[in-house]
Amino acid sequence: MQSKSTSLDDIALFVAVARHKSFTHGADALDMPASTLSRRISLLERAIGVRLLKRSTRRVELTEAGAVYFERCQHIVDEARIAHEQLIEAVSQPKGRLRISMPSSFALMFLPAAMLEFTQRYPDIECEYDLGIRPLDLLVEPVDILIRIGNAPDSGLVAHQMGSIRLGLYASTQYLASHGTPTTPAELVHHECLRTSTSREDSLWKLYNGKVMHEVQVRGRMALNNVIMLSRMAGLGAGIVPLSLNDLAHLGRVEPLTRILPDWQFAPIPLMALFSSRLLPARTRAFIDFLSSKFEEGSK
Repeated sequence: MQSKSTSLDDIALFVAVARHKSFTHGADALDMPASTLSRRISLLERAIGVRLLKRSTRRVELTEAGAVYFERCQHIVDEARIAHEQLIEAVSQPKGRLRISMPSSFALMFLPAAMLEFTQRYPDIECEYDLGIRPLDLLVEPVDILIRIGNAPDSGLVAHQMGSIRLGLYASTQYLASHGTPTTPAELVHHECLRTSTSREDSLWKLYNGKVMHEVQVRGRMALNNVIMLSRMAGLGAGIVPLSLNDLAHLGRVEPLTRILPDWQFAPIPLMALFSSRLLPARTRAFIDFLSSKFEEGSK
């Protein structure tokens, strides 16, 4: 065995392939050709004299020795990478590619201006946004941050709550002029209420005034599973809609909406950032700190 010729870079390449179980996905995460990555791993196996991976046309699996090697090496590689990035951060701004997944409705309502400001503040960070809500495996897919609305899933991921989304009720002046303005939650049963679905769960609104809670079973002829469309329809006078109280959510709105029942709001919904590891690169921490501060500013 010639382990002396093995470098930490080679081990890091192996860890990337093992995590993604794919040379293609591993190469994407490393920003290098898959052919080069495959060749480097073959040289690593030859250097240490042990086969680490079982290759097939569809998937890459760890051998028994590879699984033991991966378990011991992955934390060493992560710590070395973080130490390197922290050193770089001490003398320069964070840099590198950052892949973020977040729901499109959240991005459109809260983040257009913030996204631009972040790229201007950190010109050496290249941001790639995936505006979807499909389930993602951070250990397989090349995504650094998952931003999700709601309680963190029990998935083994590291979760960090960046804030909470508080919802109030809004309607257009056109709708209120035609249907009147409710003065109590109970009066909502007589109004067109816009919901994300017609299910009983989404039609049972729980409103809070301090410690007082009132449940009301609302109805309406329209349900849309997109917050942006709900907001647009409310602006056209279609009904009453729950929307975020955060100022960022109302920037650039074409149709002005009036808040109704201002003493009442829904229970706060957590805004979560999910990671595969507690060891965060400088660029990841910079994005989370920036987004948390912008969200806090808009909530004041």
